[in-house]
Amino acid sequence: MAPLTGRKVFFGMAGAFAIIISVNLFLAYSAVQTFPGLEVKNSYVASQNFDADRDAQLALGWTVSAEVIGEELHLNITDEDGRPVEVTELDGTFGRATSVRDDQTPEFLFTGVNYTAPVTTSAGNWNLRMVAVAEDGTAFRQRIVVLVHR
Repeated sequence: MAPLTGRKVFFGMAGAFAIIISVNLFLAYSAVQTFPGLEVKNSYVASQNFDADRDAQLALGWTVSAEVIGEELHLNITDEDGRPVEVTELDGTFGRATSVRDDQTPEFLFTGVNYTAPVTTSAGNWNLRMVAVAEDGTAFRQRIVVLVHR
């Protein structure tokens, strides 16, 4: 057996650290590439109206839920009495919680009972980030977790 020399120890330690640094760089690169971005451009400005916006939204008394049936997204918006709400404007983004790769912009149609839109899904955790505008102009924003089972 060959003797353990300083040169062998150096190359062994350098190789171990090279592997650790390579793995860390790969993980950092992967994290940055899959980050979907910021929620708001300036959090300070957004925070200035937060309480007033929240109070106006709560005053509507709406309850919101969503589910995927087949390849169709069903969005239910009801008032305090449980009646369906027809909004003046409805926008949303439907996608995975961790990536923007599968994001879709559903084209909602009001059926008189709820809103429906065709979507393409697979099993897992999905989010619907929606903005609905009430008749009085109040914006209602909510993120709804939608679990898809296949």
